[in-house]
Amino acid sequence: MSQTANSLTSLALQKFKKNFWGVLSLCYIVLCGIIALFAYVFAPDNSQNANQMHLSIHSRGPGFTVSMLTIPSAVEETSFNVSSLFFGKQNNDTEIPITSYTIENDAIIYTPYVGDDIEGISKRLQMEEGVDVYAFAKAHIASQKFLLGTDKYGRDLLSRMFVGARISFSIGFVAVFISLLIGVFMGALSGYFGGKVDAAIMWIINVTWSIPTLLLVIAITLALGKGFWQVFIAVGLTMWVEVARVVRGQVMGVKQMQYVTAAKALGYTHGRIIIRHILPNIMAPLIVISAANFAGAILIESGLSFLGIGAQPPMPSWGAMIKDHYSYIILGKPYLAVIPGVAIMLLVMAFMLVGNALRDALDVKS
Repeated sequence: MSQTANSLTSLALQKFKKNFWGVLSLCYIVLCGIIALFAYVFAPDNSQNANQMHLSIHSRGPGFTVSMLTIPSAVEETSFNVSSLFFGKQNNDTEIPITSYTIENDAIIYTPYVGDDIEGISKRLQMEEGVDVYAFAKAHIASQKFLLGTDKYGRDLLSRMFVGARISFSIGFVAVFISLLIGVFMGALSGYFGGKVDAAIMWIINVTWSIPTLLLVIAITLALGKGFWQVFIAVGLTMWVEVARVVRGQVMGVKQMQYVTAAKALGYTHGRIIIRHILPNIMAPLIVISAANFAGAILIESGLSFLGIGAQPPMPSWGAMIKDHYSYIILGKPYLAVIPGVAIMLLVMAFMLVGNALRDALDVKS
């Protein structure tokens, strides 16, 4: 039996490898996952939530470069720790975009950046006694390039995109986990026992199914409150219905098989029959629907963030970034809304293509 299972798995894997778009999409998903997990390692702005604002350089285009003067904070920086890799570091330094600077005795005379064609008022930064002004300037004045430009608050758009990817992946994993947990349990009970149990569960499924998904998510979110985890739970609690319907149909077909009848004749409990004999044989459709639900969860979260009830500021979210900048589409800077929109589209499409590839690979009839 194990050799047969292994051969079927290897056969499905070979079929999946032959699907170019499926493999390409899976590679893209893995790449996005790595970037999301180590966002603060790759992001130019590794402050918490990539929230370092520079209002004087707001809404600048991709490739914008400016000199940045960093004035260290009096608060001592904490030593390196692992948490900063995953959650960013607390940045208490003052960063000032400048156009030019000169050194006079023990002071730096700099001109703040206020615009491309506007000359700012020069300011003086006096060094403390014993500080080498030339060494300070070399260490704390550097050219900074914003590859994707800056948003309306002057934050690095690329860094916000990297950190915002975490929301999309997190919502997908948590929502799929919750939907599988509830959907498999309800669907398996309904399909296996039938009768009144099936009627009661199907009534719950039909009532939940009749409520628009976005409306139900909004209601749950308002009941639980606005926040990061509340949205995850709300999306997961609305996606179990489709899983339950698929599991119910699959269980109703599989429970008629001879090996299930043999298990009953041997006196196995209903729980063991469901868990050990039925569920392993309906994993293929569950894997496919999980990929589709992952994509659906990303879209729902983006819609909630666009409406303002998703992840709350300053936490970056691709949907919230579209909300903040959709008006810029008609103001000549559409990239501020188009970039996160394209990111959502590519990630959702990748999951859908992987789901289609898995469906073809796991189809025993082909």
